[in-house]
Amino acid sequence: MNWIEGFRSQEVTAPLVEEINRSVRQPVRLMEVCGTHTMSIFRHGIRSLLPDEVQLLSGPGCPVCVTPAGQIDAFVQAADMEKVIVATFGDLIRVPGSSRSLAQARAQGARVEVVYSPMDALALAQQHQEQTVLFPAIGFETTVPAIAATLLQAKRMAVKNFVIVSAGKTMPQALETLMADPQLQVDGLLCPGHVSAIIGSAAYQPLAEKYGLACAVAGFEPADILAGILTLVRCIQQKQATVENCYTRAVSTRGNARALHLINEVFEPVDSEWRGLGMIAASGLQLRPSYQCFDAVQRLGLDVQSVPDPKGCCCGEILKGRVLPPDCPLYGRGCTPLQPIGPCMVSNEGTCAAFYRFSEVKRPMQASDTVSS
Repeated sequence: MNWIEGFRSQEVTAPLVEEINRSVRQPVRLMEVCGTHTMSIFRHGIRSLLPDEVQLLSGPGCPVCVTPAGQIDAFVQAADMEKVIVATFGDLIRVPGSSRSLAQARAQGARVEVVYSPMDALALAQQHQEQTVLFPAIGFETTVPAIAATLLQAKRMAVKNFVIVSAGKTMPQALETLMADPQLQVDGLLCPGHVSAIIGSAAYQPLAEKYGLACAVAGFEPADILAGILTLVRCIQQKQATVENCYTRAVSTRGNARALHLINEVFEPVDSEWRGLGMIAASGLQLRPSYQCFDAVQRLGLDVQSVPDPKGCCCGEILKGRVLPPDCPLYGRGCTPLQPIGPCMVSNEGTCAAFYRFSEVKRPMQASDTVSS
């Protein structure tokens, strides 16, 4: 058995499930913040292993899902320009804007390339110096250091035809907004492992103290997630508003100082619109003045407007943990992974896509339906 198999072994996970069942004495509502957690929970059937008292809600931890349609429109607008190549991550290409997606723009002749990293986009710019390459810089603290490192490299190499739309976001401010919502009843947060590796587990301490919230940082293997859930259940039962780090092999208390330095070197906080959550103060990242030569909005004259979500789409409420995907009237009825309408059905880490792929519910909920959560 290799080390990964150990985190998936029934010998390890079964005792954790038994202990959760023994420990829980009251209903608890836990939010898994990260989209990768959401997908792993579904892929490994963790919901079906938990007692009825433990309810899992999905949070806003998918960068594709929280990118507003207005920014998608700006990416499409750039793709339609002559001598512009949009180089993007694959899960963004199918997200609909107010009228089209990047995939539809490509089908109509626009130059849209899928890349696996910001450095790939920079390499594309070096290969096509007669054109401008735009990288849609979406992502959380996990992705932003790589974007910052790419801009540092572009600056060192004096690459003139590489630009980004700075659309990065930071997680603590979004969680603060969610927890301040009196309609959202959450007893504990399963904090994102990837983001926490950068910002550190201590970043959640203010949330725990302000809202009397149990927080557990967890990895993405079944044993990691179950250990995080067990920790949350125990903390809630004991009324402990603490932050527990269950992912010490990747996450430290203070995070990754080098990555944080990269972010702060290139970006500075700015108010940012989150799809479904609205405008959140200081939750976005804009280029510092010395890096604004890479700003695609200025260089290409892009018009970034706020636009409403598709009619009937409940992605916003799903990202807030207020409803489950099958509660959306579009789910399975016009909105499917093959023909997505909302971003939560597009992304590999989207809650709707996870529900559709791994649960038995493929259609909108009816009054007589129930969903195991």
